[in-house]
Amino acid sequence: MKLVELAHKRVLVTGGAGFVGSHLVDQLLGLGCQVTSYDNLDPFYGEKSRNYGHNLKNPSFRFVEGDIRDYERLSATMKKTELVFHEAAQAGVRYCIAEPMKAHEVNVTGTMNVLLAAKQNKVKKIVYASSSSIFGVPQKVPITENHPTNPTSIYGATKLAAEKYCHAMSQTDGIAVTSLRYFSVYGPRGRPDQVTHAFAEKVLAGEQPVIYGNGAQSRDFTYVSDIVSAAIFAGEAEEANGEVFNIGYGREITIMEVVNKVISRLGGEMKPKFLPLYAGDFPRTLAANEKATRVLRWRPAVGFDEGLGRFLDWFKERYSERREAPPS
Repeated sequence: MKLVELAHKRVLVTGGAGFVGSHLVDQLLGLGCQVTSYDNLDPFYGEKSRNYGHNLKNPSFRFVEGDIRDYERLSATMKKTELVFHEAAQAGVRYCIAEPMKAHEVNVTGTMNVLLAAKQNKVKKIVYASSSSIFGVPQKVPITENHPTNPTSIYGATKLAAEKYCHAMSQTDGIAVTSLRYFSVYGPRGRPDQVTHAFAEKVLAGEQPVIYGNGAQSRDFTYVSDIVSAAIFAGEAEEANGEVFNIGYGREITIMEVVNKVISRLGGEMKPKFLPLYAGDFPRTLAANEKATRVLRWRPAVGFDEGLGRFLDWFKERYSERREAPPS
């Protein structure tokens, strides 16, 4: 496999103060990259400054507050960049249903801006963060990269449209683009709307965690460090250029199993509250990750029980800090 040495490369991470993006920034700095984190600090994700503040004294790190919808600022920031990890997005299936135009502007127009800015600045490669939501209701599992793409949500549709633009511009403009379809990422710094985060928040507050539907729907939960390692391998591997990869652990876990594990580990005794299934949901996901293993030499390393434990340790510490903080 041909590898590109990332050490000392000038790298830009869009959404670099977000969930996956901030973990990716940390790992890239550890590899010796010169990293620019570009993020609009959207309050949808909570207090983002804590995700990157620890890097501000690192001479290899630069933070730029900016929106991928602002082409001029984005392009100016991308000057002399060699590799872009495009993690910025408007996430949240339910949120995107409520705010479809924002989802389109950020996920589709924003991605086009990233592609055009990369072309203008002669960026050598882009690694794009796509999503398993592009598949919609699976016809069969495990889901391979060739599975039909029929998104059932605005979020999934915007991610698929952006992925198609990435592929088209890689063909017409010669930009090396790799798309990674993330499956149900979880871990420290996760968004408040993610199920592990939402369940933990309710349980520690002594309230019933909320399940939409009957809890039998399942997801292929993938720990954030495994997602980050896949992104880095994709950035290094020339064989990944122009390809798409499923990045998932390869195991299904039901939402009911998740809530029971969270309640048990946090010492709660409540039962979950059930609400109607929201539009755009799908019954299950399970990644076929053999292509990523074969081409990227990537293998997931963190099982769900271990990953959930790491997340809950982090969450309990943050929750305790919030409880102890004086009122503003």
